[in-house]
Amino acid sequence: MRTLVTTWYGTFLVEDGRVVRAAHPPDETAALAERARLRGEGRTTPEEEAILSERGGETWRTADRRLVGPGVAYAAGGTDVPWVEPEAGLHRSAVLLEAERALRASWDPSVHVEEAVRAARDLDRAANLVGERLASWAARDAPDVDPTDPTRAAHAVLETPSTSELGPTDPKLAEARRRLAGLYREIQSTRKALDTAVEATVPERTPNLNRLLGADLTARLLAQSRGLDRLARLPASTVQVLGAERAFFEHLRGRAPPPRHGLLFLHPSIQSASRTERGRLARTLAGKVAIAARLDRAGSALDPSLAEAFEKRRAALKARRSGSRDPRRSRRSRPPLDGAAGDR
Repeated sequence: MRTLVTTWYGTFLVEDGRVVRAAHPPDETAALAERARLRGEGRTTPEEEAILSERGGETWRTADRRLVGPGVAYAAGGTDVPWVEPEAGLHRSAVLLEAERALRASWDPSVHVEEAVRAARDLDRAANLVGERLASWAARDAPDVDPTDPTRAAHAVLETPSTSELGPTDPKLAEARRRLAGLYREIQSTRKALDTAVEATVPERTPNLNRLLGADLTARLLAQSRGLDRLARLPASTVQVLGAERAFFEHLRGRAPPPRHGLLFLHPSIQSASRTERGRLARTLAGKVAIAARLDRAGSALDPSLAEAFEKRRAALKARRSGSRDPRRSRRSRPPLDGAAGDR
């Protein structure tokens, strides 16, 4: 039985250790890179199709599952091709070219939004540390400065220097404190610049998610899911608890009830809902977010029906809650619930 063997430098039909037919690609880097792309996607190359078109009624075998089809059976194990392999440098150039193309194709621009959100978190921590130290230092010789208000402390240090005798007598210390106040202001300014950049970028890149969640919550969700590509592949059940991983694993260990929402709790509609409605609203919103992420990943235009469907569901839950209330029934007449059951 003849064996069909495919390599990076051609396709060969081998019988009893000798090549019966051969088809070689052009000795060009771009052509070899294109063949590598086709093989990586599970498709056949022009050389493989040329050999297969000459099969006729014969039965062949192959160790490449891509080539299995009518008249070609799969047989594990490789077959040596008695052919001199071309120079390795050509293969290396083709592989690098295909790798560059694959990297460009898999690039997710939302990584910049993800990094901006993480940078904002880091700046918040830095501002808290620097501001706490600055306010404590400024309040030492300025009684009117609140030691818990770093913004006012920075203003006092930079714009209204203390004339008290209790202030730092060494000019270098005074200058160091002014630089600390300037650092706090610079951190705050950079933090605002990040927020402005995110609010301007998110609606352009993810219009459907932005319509549902707003720019800030969309950016947080992208950062938590590590990009739009991965968010678009997640099911709604996972989207619902993104950001509540610790509570979810506590539930898996049997120490807590299952979380009803993660980052989605930051949505105004869920925050303002009653405790009994938050789980239902979070589940509905997560389903819409999963659809919106897929639409944005595909580059689709804004679909207002997603936000409208969520608002309709929210209104229906609110109307049901209002209609189920019985003013004649007091709170004392309701059956008692323990804490865990009340949370659920």
